[in-house]
Amino acid sequence: MAPQRPDRPEDPAAAGAQAPQGRVTWGFTASLDGFITGPEHDMAWLEACPPMDGEVVARLAEPVGVIISGRRGYDAAVAQAAERGELTSEAYGGAWDGVEIVLTHRPEELAGDPSVTALDVDVAEAIRRAHELADGKDVQIISADIARQALELDLVDELQIFSAPVMLGDGTRAFSVPGGRRIDWELVGPIPGAEAGFGRRYRPRRTAGTGAGAG
Repeated sequence: MAPQRPDRPEDPAAAGAQAPQGRVTWGFTASLDGFITGPEHDMAWLEACPPMDGEVVARLAEPVGVIISGRRGYDAAVAQAAERGELTSEAYGGAWDGVEIVLTHRPEELAGDPSVTALDVDVAEAIRRAHELADGKDVQIISADIARQALELDLVDELQIFSAPVMLGDGTRAFSVPGGRRIDWELVGPIPGAEAGFGRRYRPRRTAGTGAGAG
C-alpha cells in the first residue's frame, strides 16, 4: 500500500491543522533526445543552453527550500568538479541557497561534506523530512530515479522542464521504466524569461482514485 500523500497547501482541511506546505517539483534540462545527463553523468553539454537572465534564474530559485539529489549525481559532481563551471557545478548557477539532501545507502561517507545532508531513507520519508526543512518553501527533486519513485507514490506536484539544443545519444533518460509506463501531464504555462530554452511547467493529470498519470 502506497504511503498517504501529504496534504498540499491548497487542502482546506489541513490548513487549520498545520502550516502551509510547499510543493514537490521535479526540475531538469533535457537534451533534444531526452537525456538529462550525458555518459558518466557528464553535464558539460549544459553550456550549449541559451543564457538565461540572472533575474529569471533568481526568481526560479527563490521558491525552492530543499533540493533532493541522488548519490550517483553527487559523486559525479565531486569527480568532475575541476571540469565543471559555475553553471554546471552549482544549483541554479549558484543563485540558490538552501538545504541539499543526498539519498545514499552509505551516508557516513558524506559526513565530511557540510554542504549536504546525507540520508538513508526511502523517497517518501525523504520528502517528508525535506518539507520539515523547507519551512513552507518548495522541495525540488533533481534526480531522475528519485523523481520516478516519487511519481509512483503520487508525490510530484509540478514538472519544470527546459530544453537544450543538443543531442547526446547516451546518458541518463529523464524518465525510464522497464516495459514503459504512461504518465499524462497538463500544461500550466510557459516559464517567463525562459522562452529560448522552451521552459514549461506541467502538473500531473490526476483522476479520482488513481493518482497521477494513466495506464
